[in-house]
Amino acid sequence: MFIPLHDANTLKRIKLQYVTLGIIGFNIAVYLFGFFGGVAREEVAILGFGLIPSTISGIAERPDFMVIVPDLATFATYGFLHGGLLHLGGNMLFLWVFGDNVEDAMGHARFVLFYLACSVAGGAVHFLVAPDSQVPLIGASGAIAGVVAAYLVLHPRVKIWILAFGRIPLRLPAWIALALWIVFQIGMFLFFPEDQVSWAAHVGGILCGGVLVFLLRLPEIPLMDSTIVTPRAVVTDAQVRSVPRVRRRVSP
Repeated sequence: MFIPLHDANTLKRIKLQYVTLGIIGFNIAVYLFGFFGGVAREEVAILGFGLIPSTISGIAERPDFMVIVPDLATFATYGFLHGGLLHLGGNMLFLWVFGDNVEDAMGHARFVLFYLACSVAGGAVHFLVAPDSQVPLIGASGAIAGVVAAYLVLHPRVKIWILAFGRIPLRLPAWIALALWIVFQIGMFLFFPEDQVSWAAHVGGILCGGVLVFLLRLPEIPLMDSTIVTPRAVVTDAQVRSVPRVRRRVSP
Protein backbone atom coordinates (compact mmCIF):
# COMPACT_ATOMS: atom_id res chain seq x y z
CA MET A 1 0.00 0.00 0.00
CA PHE A 2 2.81 2.42 0.88
CA ILE A 3 6.47 2.45 1.83
CA PRO A 4 7.48 4.62 4.82
CA LEU A 5 10.55 6.77 4.27
CA HIS A 6 10.98 9.22 7.14
CA ASP A 7 9.19 10.86 10.04
CA ALA A 8 10.01 14.27 11.50
CA ASN A 9 9.99 12.93 15.04
CA THR A 10 13.22 12.99 17.02
CA LEU A 11 13.94 11.02 20.17
CA LYS A 12 12.98 12.84 23.36
CA ARG A 13 13.97 10.55 26.26
CA ILE A 14 16.49 7.99 25.07
CA LYS A 15 19.81 8.71 23.40
CA LEU A 16 19.80 5.72 21.07
CA GLN A 17 17.13 3.22 20.03
CA TYR A 18 19.44 0.27 20.56
CA VAL A 19 16.60 -2.25 21.04
CA THR A 20 15.12 -1.33 17.66
CA LEU A 21 18.56 -1.49 16.05
CA GLY A 22 19.27 -4.80 17.79
CA ILE A 23 16.04 -6.36 16.53
CA ILE A 24 16.80 -5.19 13.00
CA GLY A 25 20.34 -6.55 13.22
CA PHE A 26 19.18 -9.89 14.61
CA ASN A 27 16.58 -10.34 11.88
CA ILE A 28 19.18 -9.59 9.21
CA ALA A 29 21.66 -12.00 10.80
CA VAL A 30 19.07 -14.80 10.93
CA TYR A 31 18.19 -14.21 7.29
CA LEU A 32 21.83 -14.24 6.18
CA PHE A 33 22.50 -17.40 8.20
CA GLY A 34 19.77 -19.21 6.31
CA PHE A 35 20.56 -17.63 2.96
CA PHE A 36 24.24 -18.54 2.93
CA GLY A 37 23.51 -21.98 4.31
CA GLY A 38 21.62 -22.94 1.19
CA VAL A 39 18.10 -24.20 0.64
CA ALA A 40 18.46 -27.12 3.06
CA ARG A 41 19.41 -24.94 6.03
CA GLU A 42 16.69 -22.42 5.18
CA GLU A 43 14.02 -25.12 5.06
CA VAL A 44 15.20 -26.60 8.36
CA ALA A 45 15.00 -23.16 9.96
CA ILE A 46 11.49 -22.53 8.64
CA LEU A 47 10.17 -25.94 9.66
CA GLY A 48 12.02 -25.89 12.98
CA PHE A 49 11.22 -22.33 14.10
CA GLY A 50 8.16 -21.40 12.02
CA LEU A 51 4.69 -21.51 13.53
CA ILE A 52 2.76 -24.49 12.13
CA PRO A 53 -0.79 -24.39 13.54
CA SER A 54 -1.58 -28.05 12.87
CA THR A 55 1.32 -29.23 15.04
CA ILE A 56 0.19 -27.00 17.90
CA SER A 57 -3.40 -28.24 17.69
CA GLY A 58 -2.19 -31.87 17.54
CA ILE A 59 -3.45 -32.59 14.02
CA ALA A 60 0.06 -33.15 12.69
CA GLU A 61 3.58 -33.63 14.05
CA ARG A 62 6.96 -32.37 12.99
CA PRO A 63 9.56 -35.00 12.09
CA ASP A 64 11.96 -35.54 14.99
CA PHE A 65 14.87 -33.93 13.17
CA MET A 66 12.73 -30.79 12.69
CA VAL A 67 11.90 -30.35 16.38
CA ILE A 68 14.35 -27.61 17.31
CA VAL A 69 12.17 -25.77 19.85
CA PRO A 70 8.84 -26.78 21.45
CA ASP A 71 5.76 -26.01 19.37
CA LEU A 72 4.58 -23.33 21.80
CA ALA A 73 7.93 -21.55 21.52
CA THR A 74 7.31 -21.01 17.82
CA PHE A 75 4.76 -18.33 18.74
CA ALA A 76 7.87 -16.20 19.39
CA THR A 77 10.50 -17.66 17.06
CA TYR A 78 8.47 -17.41 13.85
CA GLY A 79 8.76 -13.62 13.98
CA PHE A 80 12.50 -13.67 13.29
CA LEU A 81 12.31 -15.62 10.02
CA HIS A 82 11.65 -14.17 6.58
CA GLY A 83 10.93 -15.71 3.22
CA GLY A 84 12.95 -13.34 1.06
CA LEU A 85 14.84 -10.09 0.86
CA LEU A 86 11.74 -7.99 0.06
CA HIS A 87 9.86 -9.58 2.97
CA LEU A 88 12.72 -8.80 5.33
CA GLY A 89 13.40 -5.33 3.92
CA GLY A 90 9.78 -4.20 4.10
CA ASN A 91 9.35 -5.25 7.71
CA MET A 92 12.66 -3.77 8.83
CA LEU A 93 11.96 -0.48 7.05
CA PHE A 94 8.69 -0.09 8.97
CA LEU A 95 10.52 -0.91 12.20
CA TRP A 96 13.31 1.56 11.39
CA VAL A 97 10.90 4.45 10.77
CA PHE A 98 8.39 3.84 13.57
CA GLY A 99 10.08 1.63 16.16
CA ASP A 100 12.47 4.21 17.61
CA ASN A 101 9.70 6.54 18.76
CA VAL A 102 7.69 3.71 20.31
CA GLU A 103 10.83 2.57 22.12
CA ASP A 104 11.36 6.19 23.20
CA ALA A 105 7.86 6.26 24.70
CA MET A 106 8.21 2.96 26.56
CA GLY A 107 11.86 2.65 27.43
CA HIS A 108 14.13 -0.14 26.30
CA ALA A 109 12.97 -3.00 28.53
CA ARG A 110 9.27 -2.35 28.05
CA PHE A 111 9.72 -2.10 24.30
CA VAL A 112 11.29 -5.58 24.21
CA LEU A 113 8.25 -6.94 26.05
CA PHE A 114 5.90 -4.98 23.78
CA TYR A 115 7.54 -6.22 20.57
CA LEU A 116 7.53 -9.88 21.61
CA ALA A 117 3.93 -9.66 22.88
CA CYS A 118 2.73 -8.24 19.55
CA SER A 119 4.54 -11.01 17.68
CA VAL A 120 2.96 -13.67 19.90
CA ALA A 121 -0.48 -12.06 19.52
CA GLY A 122 -0.12 -12.11 15.75
CA GLY A 123 0.76 -15.79 15.81
CA ALA A 124 -2.10 -16.55 18.20
CA VAL A 125 -4.74 -14.94 15.97
CA HIS A 126 -3.30 -16.74 12.95
CA PHE A 127 -3.56 -20.01 14.87
CA LEU A 128 -7.14 -19.34 15.96
CA VAL A 129 -8.19 -18.54 12.40
CA ALA A 130 -6.48 -21.56 10.78
CA PRO A 131 -5.75 -24.20 13.46
CA ASP A 132 -5.46 -26.97 10.88
CA SER A 133 -2.98 -25.20 8.60
CA GLN A 134 0.22 -27.10 7.83
CA VAL A 135 1.94 -24.10 6.25
CA PRO A 136 4.62 -22.51 8.46
CA LEU A 137 3.97 -18.91 9.45
CA ILE A 138 7.09 -16.72 9.32
CA GLY A 139 7.83 -13.02 9.42
CA ALA A 140 7.89 -10.05 11.78
CA SER A 141 4.70 -8.55 10.35
CA GLY A 142 2.62 -9.21 13.48
CA ALA A 143 5.11 -7.36 15.67
CA ILE A 144 5.51 -4.57 13.10
CA ALA A 145 1.72 -4.13 12.94
CA GLY A 146 1.74 -3.64 16.71
CA VAL A 147 4.46 -1.00 16.39
CA VAL A 148 2.42 0.83 13.74
CA ALA A 149 -0.70 0.80 15.94
CA ALA A 150 1.27 2.12 18.92
CA TYR A 151 2.84 4.88 16.83
CA LEU A 152 -0.60 5.93 15.61
CA VAL A 153 -1.85 6.23 19.19
CA LEU A 154 1.23 8.17 20.30
CA HIS A 155 1.93 10.44 17.33
CA PRO A 156 -1.07 10.82 15.00
CA ARG A 157 -0.19 14.41 14.06
CA VAL A 158 3.46 13.88 13.13
CA LYS A 159 4.15 14.31 9.43
CA ILE A 160 5.68 11.32 7.68
CA TRP A 161 7.08 10.87 4.18
CA ILE A 162 5.80 7.83 2.31
CA LEU A 163 5.89 6.34 -1.17
CA ALA A 164 2.24 5.71 -1.99
CA PHE A 165 1.81 2.65 -4.21
CA GLY A 166 5.59 2.36 -4.19
CA ARG A 167 6.20 5.39 -6.41
CA ILE A 168 4.35 8.58 -5.38
CA PRO A 169 6.15 10.59 -2.64
CA LEU A 170 3.73 12.16 -0.17
CA ARG A 171 4.06 13.97 3.15
CA LEU A 172 1.04 13.18 5.30
CA PRO A 173 0.01 13.29 8.95
CA ALA A 174 0.58 9.89 10.51
CA TRP A 175 -3.11 9.49 11.35
CA ILE A 176 -4.02 9.49 7.65
CA ALA A 177 -1.32 7.14 6.37
CA LEU A 178 -1.30 4.71 9.29
CA ALA A 179 -5.06 4.64 9.80
CA LEU A 180 -5.50 3.78 6.12
CA TRP A 181 -2.82 1.11 6.45
CA ILE A 182 -4.62 -0.45 9.42
CA VAL A 183 -7.99 -0.32 7.65
CA PHE A 184 -6.38 -2.04 4.67
CA GLN A 185 -5.03 -4.87 6.87
CA ILE A 186 -8.43 -5.42 8.47
CA GLY A 187 -10.21 -5.31 5.10
CA MET A 188 -7.86 -7.88 3.61
CA PHE A 189 -8.39 -10.10 6.66
CA LEU A 190 -12.17 -9.91 6.31
CA PHE A 191 -12.43 -10.34 2.53
CA PHE A 192 -9.34 -12.36 1.61
CA PRO A 193 -8.69 -14.68 4.58
CA GLU A 194 -7.21 -17.41 2.37
CA ASP A 195 -4.51 -15.19 0.89
CA GLN A 196 -0.86 -16.26 1.12
CA VAL A 197 -0.27 -13.32 3.44
CA SER A 198 -1.45 -13.93 7.00
CA TRP A 199 -3.65 -10.88 7.46
CA ALA A 200 -4.83 -12.50 10.69
CA ALA A 201 -1.33 -12.11 12.16
CA HIS A 202 -1.36 -8.44 11.17
CA VAL A 203 -4.72 -7.91 12.86
CA GLY A 204 -3.52 -9.69 16.00
CA GLY A 205 -0.48 -7.46 16.17
CA ILE A 206 -2.57 -4.32 15.62
CA LEU A 207 -4.98 -5.21 18.43
CA CYS A 208 -2.18 -6.09 20.83
CA GLY A 209 -0.14 -2.98 20.02
CA GLY A 210 -3.14 -0.69 20.29
CA VAL A 211 -3.89 -1.98 23.80
CA LEU A 212 -0.38 -2.41 25.18
CA VAL A 213 0.71 1.11 24.29
CA PHE A 214 -1.67 2.37 26.98
CA LEU A 215 -0.22 -0.04 29.54
CA LEU A 216 3.50 0.06 28.72
CA ARG A 217 4.13 3.69 27.86
CA LEU A 218 5.96 5.62 30.54
CA PRO A 219 3.56 7.51 32.87
CA GLU A 220 4.69 10.94 31.69
CA ILE A 221 4.21 10.15 28.01
CA PRO A 222 1.17 11.91 26.49
CA LEU A 223 -1.14 10.24 24.00
CA MET A 224 -2.40 11.55 20.69
CA ASP A 225 0.34 14.19 20.52
CA SER A 226 -1.34 16.28 23.17
CA THR A 227 2.05 17.99 23.46
CA ILE A 228 4.48 18.10 20.56
CA VAL A 229 8.16 18.89 20.78
CA THR A 230 9.21 20.26 17.41
CA PRO A 231 12.33 18.47 16.15
CA ARG A 232 15.44 20.57 15.62
CA ALA A 233 15.89 22.10 12.15
CA VAL A 234 12.20 21.70 11.35
CA VAL A 235 10.14 24.78 10.58
CA THR A 236 6.40 24.49 11.10
CA ASP A 237 3.75 26.38 9.18
CA ALA A 238 2.96 28.43 12.28
CA GLN A 239 6.59 29.47 12.58
CA VAL A 240 6.70 30.51 8.94
CA ARG A 241 3.60 32.68 9.35
CA SER A 242 5.08 34.34 12.45
CA VAL A 243 8.26 35.49 10.71
CA PRO A 244 7.88 39.19 9.84
CA ARG A 245 8.38 40.19 6.25
CA VAL A 246 11.43 42.38 5.75
CA ARG A 247 11.25 45.08 3.11
CA ARG A 248 14.48 45.73 1.29
CA ARG A 249 15.36 48.80 -0.68
CA VAL A 250 17.44 48.12 -3.72
CA SER A 251 19.86 50.83 -4.78
CA PRO A 252 19.58 51.90 -8.39
